[in-house]
Amino acid sequence: MAATLPSMDLSDNPTGCCPRFHPDLWDNHDFTLEGLRFLKVTTKSFFFVPLDMGKMMTKTQKDIDAAGAKPQDRYLMLSKDVSPWKTDHYVLVTKEVPGYALQTLSGDFHAKVFEGPYNQMGTWYKQMAAKDVYAFFTTCPQCAKVYGKNYVVLLARITSAA
Repeated sequence: MAATLPSMDLSDNPTGCCPRFHPDLWDNHDFTLEGLRFLKVTTKSFFFVPLDMGKMMTKTQKDIDAAGAKPQDRYLMLSKDVSPWKTDHYVLVTKEVPGYALQTLSGDFHAKVFEGPYNQMGTWYKQMAAKDVYAFFTTCPQCAKVYGKNYVVLLARITSAA
């Protein structure tokens, strides 16, 4: 049986940006996303490299904060490459945010934590051996430098909701 997503200590945040990530809570665990709400936003990419990620993150987070829709015990943005030119991002929220449609990602997912530079993503995706995979970039590049680790969680869908 899949568990709900682990909570995060958002106050364990020496950078003032991204909270410290604990890979043991995620690696090789199965999670359900049932009942969770996400905002769907899209970025442009150039051969899978995001071009407007920072701008999108800043605007989306500002809108989430203004609506009082930020979860108090976790942060989660799942990214899925739609093509080499476009990536969809699903940002966890607690309620509706004006100007955005709510989405669900129903089903159970198997999580695997990887550590290293982003240019290894292709290899990591192949290790998942699944077609429906989402990436959770646990920290921004600046925070990854401070923490000394660049963790990425890949979540592969293992069941769909009925």
